Amino acid sequence: MPATPKSRTVATIAILAVTQLIGWGTTFDMLGVMGRIIAPDLHLANEIIFFGLSVMMVVSALAGPTIGRMLKRFGAARLLAAGSLAFAAGLLLLSVADGIVLYMLAWCIIGVGGALGLSAPAYTAVVEREGANASRVIAILMLFTGLSSAIFWPLLDQVQDLIGWRRTFAASAGAHLLICLPLYLFALPKPLTSLQAVAQGDLPAPVPLDAASRQRAFLCIAASTTLATFVTYGLTPSLLQIFGLFGAAPALALQLGSLRGVMGISARFLDMLLGRRGNPLLSAILGVGFLLAGFVLLIAHGQSPAVLVVFVICYGFGSGILTVARALLPLTVFSRQDYGLQSARLSLPQNLASAAAPVLFTAILDRAGVFPLLVLCATLATISVGFILMLAVTIRKARALAPAA
Repeated sequence: MPATPKSRTVATIAILAVTQLIGWGTTFDMLGVMGRIIAPDLHLANEIIFFGLSVMMVVSALAGPTIGRMLKRFGAARLLAAGSLAFAAGLLLLSVADGIVLYMLAWCIIGVGGALGLSAPAYTAVVEREGANASRVIAILMLFTGLSSAIFWPLLDQVQDLIGWRRTFAASAGAHLLICLPLYLFALPKPLTSLQAVAQGDLPAPVPLDAASRQRAFLCIAASTTLATFVTYGLTPSLLQIFGLFGAAPALALQLGSLRGVMGISARFLDMLLGRRGNPLLSAILGVGFLLAGFVLLIAHGQSPAVLVVFVICYGFGSGILTVARALLPLTVFSRQDYGLQSARLSLPQNLASAAAPVLFTAILDRAGVFPLLVLCATLATISVGFILMLAVTIRKARALAPAA
């Protein structure tokens, strides 16, 4: 009988899929439906309302290194439970907000919840419980969480029509307290013991690195993933406008936007199918390569509708692959025990990039135009590939020296 039975893996996926869907759907994705509804009642401009998301990401980024140390010390389950409490507190504060002070304070609290309860802690929970099977399970989990807006946008819209936006926020807080918190505390399987991890073929570290090489590898991962995050988070909100600037009618632009989402989910599904046979380094190179090919094609021949379709396929597939690779790249270097610490450290530059990119990219697009923006994206993608290749060289050298150690 395997050390990690199928029922254990299914339970881990089911619990984290439900809780992460609720986590993303009631926080980061929520303003897509609720933002323009709450703005008049709070007497705030739409841009101020949506600035709450930037506050959330900045707070999550700044909390990342501390959360990483806590993950290594306390484990993921306790931090995920704390994240549910923080989300509930922030959403309850949103439900009674009457102006900018309480509104921004609520997003600061939600930002703490994001650091405790989204992405890095959730993936750490998988690594703690799945060992060598973690890559496949993370890819499966990402397949579900990629549907958060598709599920929660219509759901939140229906609920707020029935009970109003304030009660909708209160109900969302209740979902964290009554669903997520008990699941984290009482239903999430226990982490693997050392013996179970060894039985699964889980090694102390994927590759032996000295201190200098570990630091170099960390910096390569941080630089490559932050640049990729900056490009995808910055460009995605402006895609419809970019399609319009290249001559696409509004209906075609919307269809292209939908195709991007389909390609992103398809990329995650492919990574899930590959499972242990997948290679995060290769996935990262392919993901950035798809982005770069799309940018070059759009710069050269963007006026053709067919080229717009090819660009969306490249961009959607590339960004989808990168979403998974960003979570899995630390597993190429760091042990299961160090995964949470290193992933949370990486979240600092990644979340700062995701907070700043939409504003900066919009400013460049409005003031300089679409071609300078695309040239910038292509340049950053090229640099990102360079850092991934540097990481591959570092790992290869360490493996070559390992027998002599």
